[in-house]
Amino acid sequence: MAAEEKAVQVMPVTFLNTADKIMENYENSSYNKMVKSPFEIMVAAVLAGMFIAFGASSSSVAAFGIEDVGLARTLTGCVFPVGLMLIVLVGGELFTGDCLMFAGFLDRRYKARQMARVLFFVYLGNIVGSVVVAALVSWSGQWNYGSGALAAYTIKIAYGKVHLSFGSAFVSGILCNILVCFAVLTAGASKDVIGKIWGCFFPILAFVLAGYEHCVANMYYIAAGIIAAGNQEYAAKAMELYGYTEQELASLNVGSMFAVNLLPVTIGNIVGGMVFVAMPMYYLTKKKAQKK
Repeated sequence: MAAEEKAVQVMPVTFLNTADKIMENYENSSYNKMVKSPFEIMVAAVLAGMFIAFGASSSSVAAFGIEDVGLARTLTGCVFPVGLMLIVLVGGELFTGDCLMFAGFLDRRYKARQMARVLFFVYLGNIVGSVVVAALVSWSGQWNYGSGALAAYTIKIAYGKVHLSFGSAFVSGILCNILVCFAVLTAGASKDVIGKIWGCFFPILAFVLAGYEHCVANMYYIAAGIIAAGNQEYAAKAMELYGYTEQELASLNVGSMFAVNLLPVTIGNIVGGMVFVAMPMYYLTKKKAQKK
């Protein structure tokens, strides 16, 4: 007798999460952050600040000798995404990406004060991680590349950032975090490492190429510029290559770092992540879930 064949249902293999699944996963992970201690949040945030700083430092090495602005930005954009890749794959708390927690607040998963508490400690940790790497890089001898030209380039980047207008820094911060938050969500769409890497790469490449402002990256860039400008040889090299005066370099300081750049950029990053990404994504995916 012929054995009766049994029908076997084969479930389709999917390599991507849908948008509603991405948001559900993110809200769940955000909810788990609310019960973490400040120290635990800070440690993860310090790591994230270091990862972003490594991307910034390495991309400066890649681009400092290139005169063509478009080519230099493209090369910078190809190297810089390593920071977010490390955060996505290894772990860490990044202030800009964590602005997406606003979706969980809209879903009433936690209160505003709980979200603000997490963001506060994440921001502090990101600063610590970024400044630590800036200090370590300054001691590593890296800025001596090109007979000090890399140090001068580091000063140039920082000087430009502390001389942006409030409005320009604010709007640039909005545009930046739209792309960063979508990079986080795009990485969350993939279920494999390669997909997550490419999900991070292209949106971050776009924001760096366009020259938008990222508060955590600027924590490194400006801190590094301040440290480099404090070295007489590096400051002299910046004056030689870029025509700065001592008075102009004196405007590059901790006060201008926070008041002129980080304040408007951070506000812009918050608006970009919460208003332009978290709100519409929550609305679209929640509506879709309610119809099921």
